[in-house]
Amino acid sequence: MDRTRRLRMNAAIRDLVREQHVRIDELIYPMFVIEGENICSPVDSMPGICQYSTDRMWEELERVREAGIRGILIFGIPDHKDETGSGAYDENGIIQKAVRLIKKRYPDLLVIADVCLCEYTSHGHCGLVKDGVILNDETLPLLAKTAVSYARAGADIIAPSDMMDLRVAAIRDALDENGFSQIPVMAYSAKFASAYYGPFRDAAHSAPGFGDRKTYQMDPANGREALREVEEDILEGADLIIAKPALAYMDVIKEISQNYNIPIAAYNVSGEYSMVKAAAANGWIDEKKIVMENLTGLKRAGAKMIITYHALDAAKWIREEEK
Repeated sequence: MDRTRRLRMNAAIRDLVREQHVRIDELIYPMFVIEGENICSPVDSMPGICQYSTDRMWEELERVREAGIRGILIFGIPDHKDETGSGAYDENGIIQKAVRLIKKRYPDLLVIADVCLCEYTSHGHCGLVKDGVILNDETLPLLAKTAVSYARAGADIIAPSDMMDLRVAAIRDALDENGFSQIPVMAYSAKFASAYYGPFRDAAHSAPGFGDRKTYQMDPANGREALREVEEDILEGADLIIAKPALAYMDVIKEISQNYNIPIAAYNVSGEYSMVKAAAANGWIDEKKIVMENLTGLKRAGAKMIITYHALDAAKWIREEEK
């Protein structure tokens, strides 16, 4: 007679048959770099997360190195915004400066550069705007120019998050034409117009100045549409894809993993992080157990890697369990 409890009777047996493990080398840590000097500015809505100027980002990068985390996803906060988001593709922009410095000191650290215009535009949208409409095709050359600039600065992976149609093809072509055919594209393919992004917009100063992003980010109700987006991005040349947010979209991650042979990154986003932090601060939950259960769930759903603001804590807890 089958008794499944036999395989749960002690910790050694449970460890032996465990189907999923969260590994430190599968964690990617998002970081915010900002123009200026001597800045370590806490993000109030994201406890433990700060904006760093390039002269102080080493404080966090040392923690990343000591934790054994091998990759970061970097976002820039410029001191100038305009209608065309020119700071994104300025060769002396904040991301370009930060990436050059990081790769000089930590050449083996994987640097993933987020490509979008929202942090750099005066209107806060991810593309060019005319008469209140976000323009798709007119935005593509600027995204491609940004991607090439980041690759030239030393970024290891280019991650377009704007959700413009055909932007993966435009970026892939531009990278290839400029001698960066070896640089992978990690596309935010299944990116939903989510309420979970609020704290990130505080951190990146990227809230839209009018309207919302529902004309280009996906409707949270549409799971099958995500598969279409993923397939299109793969056909355009994406090497890896991101599903974002994570916890409310595990079904989407599972569907992607079952339908496409491509590495999937689950982005455990700011709102998901902040809710856990707030509940833990009030003593309502066990933070370690909740975080590790969430991350394990993402692996079970099919994620190969996890982008998470919990990465430093999770790496510490994983190491403690290994001792």
